[in-house]
Amino acid sequence: MARGKLRIYLGAAPGVGKTYAMLAEAHRRIERGTDCVVAFVEHHGRPRTETLLHGLEQVPLRRLEYRGAAFDEMDVEAVLRRRPAVALVDELAHTNVPGSRNAGRRQDVEELLAAGIDVVSTVNIQHLESLGDVVESITGVRQRETVPDEVVRRADQIELVDMSPQALRRRMAHGNIYQPDKVDAALSNYFRPGNLTALRELALLWVADRVDESLTAYRSEHRVSAIWGSRERIVVGLTGGPEGRTLIRRAVRLAEKGAGGEVLAVYIARSDGLTSASPKELAVQRTLVEDLGGTFHHVVGDDIPAALLDFARGVNATQIVLGSSRRKPWQYVFGPGVGATVARDSGADLDVHIVTHEEVAKGRGLPVTRGGQLGRTRVVQGWAVGLAGPAVLAVLLNTVDLGLANDMLLFLAVTVAAALLGGLLPALAAAALGSLLLNYFYTPPLHRLTVADPKNIVAIAIFFGVGMSVASVVDLAARRTHQAARLRAESEILSFLAGNVLRGETGLEELLERVRETFAMESAALLEREGDVAPWTCAGRAGFGPPLERPEDADVDMPVGDHMALALTGRVLPAEDRRVLAAFAAQAAVVLDRRRLREEADRARTLAEGNRIRTALLAAVSHDLRTPLAGIKAAVSSLRSDDVAWSEEDEAELLAGIEEGADRLDHLVGNLLDMSRLQTGTVTPLIREIDVDEVVPMALGGVPEGSVGLDVPETLPMVAVDPGLLERSVANLVENAVKYSPPGRRVLVAASALADRVEVRVVDRGPGVPDEAKDRIFEPFQRYGDAPRGAGVGLGLAVARGFAEAMGGTLDAEDTPGGGLTMVLTLRAAGPRPRSCDASPDGKDPGTADDGGPRPAADADIAEPERQVL
Repeated sequence: MARGKLRIYLGAAPGVGKTYAMLAEAHRRIERGTDCVVAFVEHHGRPRTETLLHGLEQVPLRRLEYRGAAFDEMDVEAVLRRRPAVALVDELAHTNVPGSRNAGRRQDVEELLAAGIDVVSTVNIQHLESLGDVVESITGVRQRETVPDEVVRRADQIELVDMSPQALRRRMAHGNIYQPDKVDAALSNYFRPGNLTALRELALLWVADRVDESLTAYRSEHRVSAIWGSRERIVVGLTGGPEGRTLIRRAVRLAEKGAGGEVLAVYIARSDGLTSASPKELAVQRTLVEDLGGTFHHVVGDDIPAALLDFARGVNATQIVLGSSRRKPWQYVFGPGVGATVARDSGADLDVHIVTHEEVAKGRGLPVTRGGQLGRTRVVQGWAVGLAGPAVLAVLLNTVDLGLANDMLLFLAVTVAAALLGGLLPALAAAALGSLLLNYFYTPPLHRLTVADPKNIVAIAIFFGVGMSVASVVDLAARRTHQAARLRAESEILSFLAGNVLRGETGLEELLERVRETFAMESAALLEREGDVAPWTCAGRAGFGPPLERPEDADVDMPVGDHMALALTGRVLPAEDRRVLAAFAAQAAVVLDRRRLREEADRARTLAEGNRIRTALLAAVSHDLRTPLAGIKAAVSSLRSDDVAWSEEDEAELLAGIEEGADRLDHLVGNLLDMSRLQTGTVTPLIREIDVDEVVPMALGGVPEGSVGLDVPETLPMVAVDPGLLERSVANLVENAVKYSPPGRRVLVAASALADRVEVRVVDRGPGVPDEAKDRIFEPFQRYGDAPRGAGVGLGLAVARGFAEAMGGTLDAEDTPGGGLTMVLTLRAAGPRPRSCDASPDGKDPGTADDGGPRPAADADIAEPERQVL
């Protein structure tokens, strides 16, 4: 009997629609004539999912009793007796109630598959066993029901059911997933945007890994070879040609194959470079690589392959991406080219990718020489041609008589070749040797260094003169080419530097690192001192090696004014490089001055903020404090008046007014003192471990009875806080929420555990706050909107955030789904969360959901505990 096939709908999060997709597939299969039945599907009260069950044959479920409650489980025996072609089995990770045929639903599915029945099932990404710890660290919920990854990996088909976090939260807010009374708790806890985004990423990465496995198996089976990328640091060698865009995109695709990939585009500015550079094209490529998340580097190097490899090893790169050579085929006689040289010298630690492009072999702008200043290899080749070439040519010409004129032209060609390769001196040697050989072998009398015919003397003299002239012109052209190329490289670097100056992008350390990279140095430091005899201090440094104590200790030092110098170690720079170095040094001084001016501006801004707070404090004292004082003064004067006989009700009303005014004064003065402590930095929290449910109820004493709903589970881990500061923070948050909540709508104070932290959420249904004002409401003396003057001086939220940060926590504002504002107070957990004492021996309780709440169905990933109303 053939084994059945397993198809799994993998959900990125609860509620994305995996059960809905499974039922839709069942209808499609039935329309095609397939015998398909529902073995177990739980619609969770969702109308649209329940509608899809209509028209599908459902195998009756088996009812079991456990701990006094009744549970419906899949009847495996009934499904086997029915023997459909396809069975729908929801929630693959479900743990069966004790007394069932198997311990878990995955064993039930295995029985059906072994019987030759195809199974379509569902599972959420958080239920995969290998991701349990990761999911718990993200959501704070430990998934008790899990399924081994291998069970899912062995499925014949896996389809990801995905949805954006925003769309899923909208679906949740519309009541399409949970009942309305559970929506707020779900959105505030498990279904937060961050949780959903993280779960979505886990699902995408897991499925991508499964796809890679399948593709690798296919290619191995069909003997298909391929190049695979990984999490790498990739260096892209740019030439300034149009193919650079292709190389950048290719490198980015390589980096994106795994997390953490980094792309560094580098242009080696030399006389020949990788290709002739177009400044406009280089600017476009720099923008492209930065837009794609990479970085652009401009380096000067004498030898292109060596400079590229030095740069790659300096940044700990693992791959180099180069374009195929643009040289014409005949140009390969002068050397293997940059790509081949880099691949040959890269060694085992660097992978080199040669990428094809549309400019291959078009030969645009690519010079033949490897450098404007002829390298050692070129000079040796020039001397070899200049000395051996005439001798070899003389041997060849002795076998055939071409005439003196043709012989001279051939010797002149050898001289030109020596000039092209080795410059002036090899060409002069070739011209001199050629003249002697012409005289000895081809001008009468033969085999003697004399010339009988005066015309031949003139011919040899002309030959020698032409040879020297050609050699001089070729050498001069090479030198001018080198100078022009170097000036172009300097202008490109200076242009790049000027762009950074105008944009204000480069920090001091970044600029020094750019100097070190550009000149291939070990370290670069900016030194300064206060006077002529004061010691030198380091204002900024980049690179490695021991720190410099004075400019004289460096290999290169560039003075900047009288009391500042740019010092470099690694090698001695030629004089022609110091012009560019001087520009870098001047820019370093400007960056340092800019940084100090920015620091002074920050200090001035702090002083201005202090002046603003003092002005606001005076306004608060002059109005907000005088108002309750005036009320108290008037009530006391009335009570002490002998002219009026007050009734008991009037006296009670006046005393209540005095008490209310005193409470307002106490609250205002308390907040003012707290803000003063925060501003002066004298808040010293006394951190100790305490339960949240011990502190939060004490903070609600100042609000009207019945205005706050409390949802703080006793099973939360203890938090490391200052109880007094926490109480003041929560009290201010609750008072602010009650102040803005509409009549009849309670404020919810809920707490939940998230891995190593605990969140306290204060949720109101007031008018809310726009996104652009969410940070401003935490500033001192700020009141949003048209709050009346009697609503306070605007210190409550500022004090609450200050105390939260003093305890190592955070306080942020979020929108309440459906309208309103939610204050999220995040605290550090002191220890692990206690486990429930009534769990089953294996740690799984069939009567509870994965988050510990009651489980009305297998998909109940979140449940809201009973709320206590104060």
